[in-house]
Amino acid sequence: MSEALSVTTSIQGSIAIICFNRPQKLNAFDQNQRQAFRDAANKVNADESIRAVVLMGEGRAFSAGADLSEVMPDDLDVEQGLIQEYKPALMAITQAPKPWISAVNGAAAGIGSAFAMACDLTVMAENAYLYQAFSAIGLIPDGGATWHLAQTVGRKRAFELIALGTKLGAQECLQLGLCNRVVADVKLFDEAMTLANELANKAPLALRYAKEVLNEAMQSNLSDTFDYEAKLQKICTDSEDAKEGSRAFLAKRKAQFSGR
Repeated sequence: MSEALSVTTSIQGSIAIICFNRPQKLNAFDQNQRQAFRDAANKVNADESIRAVVLMGEGRAFSAGADLSEVMPDDLDVEQGLIQEYKPALMAITQAPKPWISAVNGAAAGIGSAFAMACDLTVMAENAYLYQAFSAIGLIPDGGATWHLAQTVGRKRAFELIALGTKLGAQECLQLGLCNRVVADVKLFDEAMTLANELANKAPLALRYAKEVLNEAMQSNLSDTFDYEAKLQKICTDSEDAKEGSRAFLAKRKAQFSGR
């Protein structure tokens, strides 16, 4: 295991586990954690031997959001801070060429919820919840949280959650499509790793381009999405993975995908 400031990265086979590691602060983000996460995300995304990434928080929470006790300069430009520090970190998840899974325990609050929702799949412990805590301190959600909420639960429900600061428990998140699975607290890591290993055995190129075309579909019309699917399908069809998949199917054996 390697440590970089307040984020740890460990590797199990072809799975990378990135862990927020400020448990005494409920993994609230300070400058060190923001930078450490960006470095860790860029490193695992660039490593072709890594097939999937699990994102989790050490201790009692996934992340309580921004660390409000952090001393900020008087001339702080919040707009530029969000764009220059948080946006690259969150886009590193959504634009990654491999699937990310958030394993959420306890609170995923504020911008911490944005990190959970940015992942491709989410497993939540029974004690976990998503919380838009901004209205209580006179702010609005950021980090792309409004986009994720509106896309997933619809505008009216999203506004309710934001304006009233409603805590969404794991089971309600499951019903609303904000997570994929809910498990007992003690089984969270094992379930996330089981899911990650399932993904790691799939064709990497197919997963990469499925993720890419879904991102495109979220902001495109049907006709343009059809064309984009066709473009990416050609890449997949010409790949070694597609040829291996066909050979394995005909031979009734498990395919050995290489990501080529």
